[in-house]
Amino acid sequence: MTAVPEATAVRETTPSAAGEPARPPRRWAAPPRPVWEEKPSRAGLTGKGLVLLLACLGILFPLWIVIVTSLSTRKTIDEAGGLVMIPKDITFVAYQELLSGGQVTRAALVSIGITLVGTLFSMAVSVLCAYGLSRSGSLAHRWILMVLLATMFFSAGLIPTYLLVQSLGLTDSYLALILPSAISVFNILVLRGFFMGISQELIDSARIDGAGDLRILWQIVLPLSRAVVAVITLFYAVGYWSAWFNASLYLNDQDMLPLQNVMIQLVQKQEAPVGLGQAIKTGELSGLAVQMAVMVMALLPVAVLSPFVQRHFKKGMLTGAVKG
Repeated sequence: MTAVPEATAVRETTPSAAGEPARPPRRWAAPPRPVWEEKPSRAGLTGKGLVLLLACLGILFPLWIVIVTSLSTRKTIDEAGGLVMIPKDITFVAYQELLSGGQVTRAALVSIGITLVGTLFSMAVSVLCAYGLSRSGSLAHRWILMVLLATMFFSAGLIPTYLLVQSLGLTDSYLALILPSAISVFNILVLRGFFMGISQELIDSARIDGAGDLRILWQIVLPLSRAVVAVITLFYAVGYWSAWFNASLYLNDQDMLPLQNVMIQLVQKQEAPVGLGQAIKTGELSGLAVQMAVMVMALLPVAVLSPFVQRHFKKGMLTGAVKG
């Protein structure tokens, strides 16, 4: 009898002893490498591992220094001559003081509010605009697309933008932190490209059943576009959370400043946050520990949210950028 090749053998349930349930079929092994792909050498694998290790150390080591310094006492920081690499006498006094109230706590709440409201507004406008531009029969969609593309290459400049915000009465207002940078044409184009990849027959069948454009967008298009929506939402959220220039330009009230601007003041040692100045003067806190603690607070939301959206990057960005 001719032997059946192992690669084409049919999987069968492995027989078991009498009275025992049959064991599940074995999983296939990993597919072999293509004939044109050489097997990596031991030196190549070792080199790749070293490069990845060095890259990880280059990213994690500065973060480690920032976190350890924020948890160090004034004595430890003075002994280290500045930034601390080896933890010793860990204390959370800096975080307790920052979160106990005052300017830093208020700035953190302002940043959270601006990020939530701004992200929701930007996503609503971007999704509606991208969906309209993705439908070939929509009114003047080509002309609108050309106008949006033109704004990517030409800008009025800083002074006309400031005069426009001032004439609208938005100075010393939180709307000045949202409206001037609410829309990103690049994000709209990515969303449009992803929406264009959705089957037109699916949308036509829903329209035959009596669904309108908003219902089609909410119940069909958005559920099929979770990947790109998650990625664009992260882009907008990180942009609002990290923004500082608009606040420094349009806000004059110190109580309205977001966290990033307070962090800049701390790093530049312009002034200590309200409630911390006396603690630093009396030696209870180190100014450097406070600076590092504020940096950790500013980095924490992005570091927590990024892993949950990371798996959507490939599908969301590449598919949306290539199609359309």
